[in-house]
Parts: sequence; C-alpha cells; structure tokens
Amino acid sequence: MEYDYKRIYILLSKTETIPSNLIKLFTREPYSHTSLALDISLNEMYSFARRGMYNPFNGGFISENIEKGIFGKHKETRCTVYELNVTKRQYDHIQRELVRFKKHPERYGYNFLGVFSVFFHRAMDREYNYFCSQFVAAVLRNAGVDIFHKKPGLVKPGDFRKCTMLKPVFTGHLADYRAYLHEKYKHRHGIDNEIGNRIDDRVVNRIESVISADSDTANDMNVGKTSLTDGIGIVSWKVG
Repeated sequence: MEYDYKRIYILLSKTETIPSNLIKLFTREPYSHTSLALDISLNEMYSFARRGMYNPFNGGFISENIEKGIFGKHKETRCTVYELNVTKRQYDHIQRELVRFKKHPERYGYNFLGVFSVFFHRAMDREYNYFCSQFVAAVLRNAGVDIFHKKPGLVKPGDFRKCTMLKPVFTGHLADYRAYLHEKYKHRHGIDNEIGNRIDDRVVNRIESVISADSDTANDMNVGKTSLTDGIGIVSWKVG
C-alpha cells in the first residue's frame, strides 16, 4: 500500500551567540532558532538568520549546514529535530515555496521589528522580511499546513516545541546528530561496529537518504527490502 504523505523536518536549536542568549532570556524557552529541512539527513536546511559569521545585523534568507557556519563554530549547540507528516501535494508546494526564496535570496531581509513585536503579541508583517520561526510557519501555511492557526508573525520557536503534530526524533548536541543516524542504521540492520566504523561520510549520506526515501512511503522508520539491499550493497562495496 502506498501512503500519500511525505515527511519534512524542523530543527529547533540554541547556540551560544549573544542574540541567541538574549532571545532565550526573553522567551524563557530552551531554543531560540528554527530551521526547515526536507529530509532526515539535514544536509541542507533553510531559515532566516545572519548571512555571515560575525555580523548579526546582516540577516536574511540562508541555507544552513549543521557542520558549517555558526553551527560548525558552536559545537555545543543544543537541539531537537522534529518530523512532520505532510501530503505529497503539500510537500511539492513547500518545495516550490523554497525555490521562490532560493531564486532571489538578495530580496529578503531579517524582520528585526517582527522579533520585538511578537513579544507584545503583535505581528509585524513586512514584505520580503521574516524572522526564523515566522519564515518556517509561513512556508508551511502557504503550502496548506496550518498547524498554529495564527499569523506566522506571531509564531515563536517555542510554539514548534509545544506543537503536538510534531514528532521529536532527536534531542542532544547538533554535532552528534550524524553519528546518531549512523548508529541508528547500524542497530536496525545488525551491522557490527568493525564494519560500521569503516563507513565513510559518503556512505553515511547515502544511508541517510535511504532512510529518508523509505520514510516517505511507510508508516514507520523501518527501511524497506529494496532500500535495505541498496544500503548493504554500498556498505559491502565500500569495506569489501
């Protein structure tokens, strides 16, 4: 039976930057940043944040990598990764929304006014300007995934944490996430440590994509027969 849904992933995180600490102070929430990814590997995530490493006031639409940039610098970043089921039509719409942002990233700026106004329960909607949780909520809402039933400009990272429609799949240090996926795959398929430890990053990425692809067509995270054969074949080729 083919299930007409796919999974997307939402990352909530907290670095040790000054803006992140200030947001945590005001919200009294464990996380201060929200990112959106289309697959479980989190190879590429999307959000609104600083464009460079050192100027927090130069913000806008960015692509994020958990091993580079701010995340790469702050190895102690705490996070929770959530998954959310969406229909294939909604998933395709989310992809189109992201293409719109990626096509002209220079158009978009950070909604600094919106960050402050949300603490007073007011949405400051500005064309082409978003803050991180507003952006993720807006992309979902535009795709027909309205999980908050309020304006995206009123959505804070804590709203995602409290949303019962999101399923947490990992909590811990973001730097440990890839190792977690690696161990999860080995445990599920009985791959011993001697072989597993010899799997390099390219194979790990393939394993992650196998898990992600299968999760789009199954009720749980168990890898199907075809995917498992593909994954083991890669492992055998790499270590054999």
